[in-house]
Amino acid sequence: MLGGLNMKSASSLLSKSNRRTHHPPAHASLNLSAAVDWRKSDAVTPADSQQQCGSCYAFMSLGTLEGQHFIKTGKLIPLSVQNILDCSGKYGNMGYNGGLMDASFQYIKDNKGVDADASYSYEAVDGKCRFKRENVAATDTGFIDIEKGNETALTIAIATVGPISTAMDASQPSFQFYSSGVYDEPKCTSDLDHTLVLVGYGTATNGTKKQDYYI
Repeated sequence: MLGGLNMKSASSLLSKSNRRTHHPPAHASLNLSAAVDWRKSDAVTPADSQQQCGSCYAFMSLGTLEGQHFIKTGKLIPLSVQNILDCSGKYGNMGYNGGLMDASFQYIKDNKGVDADASYSYEAVDGKCRFKRENVAATDTGFIDIEKGNETALTIAIATVGPISTAMDASQPSFQFYSSGVYDEPKCTSDLDHTLVLVGYGTATNGTKKQDYYI
C-alpha cells in the first residue's frame, strides 16, 4: 500500500489559507553546486516504513521539517508521524487514509509545534489525539509552495533552503518494483498519489550520456 497523498482532502481549507508561491530570481541558479545531498550533512533522518497505512504525507511533511529544524538548530530530531495522523483531521487530513503536506504544515503552525517521535511513536493506525505541549520538538512558522512545473525553482530550493516536500505518480509497476539506479518512467503522469522528501540532486554519467536526477 504505497501512497497516501489525498489532493482533495484539504482543498477547502487550503483555498482559504494565505498560501504563497516562491518565484526565485532568474540569476539564482548561476552559482548552484553541481550536486547536493543533505544526507551527507546529517540533515535527514533514515528512511522508515509507513507499513500498511496511507501516511506518506505525514512522513514527508515531517521529514522536511526535520531538515529545517536541523539547519536552524544543529539538532536532528525524529518527529511524530502519529501526532499528524491523530490530530490534523480538522485541516482536511484523513489519518490512515491519506492527506496533504500543506494541511500538515498548517496544523503544526497553528498548533505551535509537533511532538517528538520518542514521546509519540508511530502505530500505523488512527488513534485519539495525544499531543502534549511539553513534548514539542519542532515548530513551523510558515510554508511556501514552489511554482508548479518549475524545476529551476525546485533545484534552487533544494540547494539553498534544504530538503523539500514533493509528490509523484507512484502507480506505475516500474516504481513499485524499483530496486536501484535513476528512476525514469516515460509513462509517468501528473496523477499524484505518493509524497517524497527531495534531499538532493546530481547528474549521473553513463558513457557519453548524462542524466540529471533528484534524490
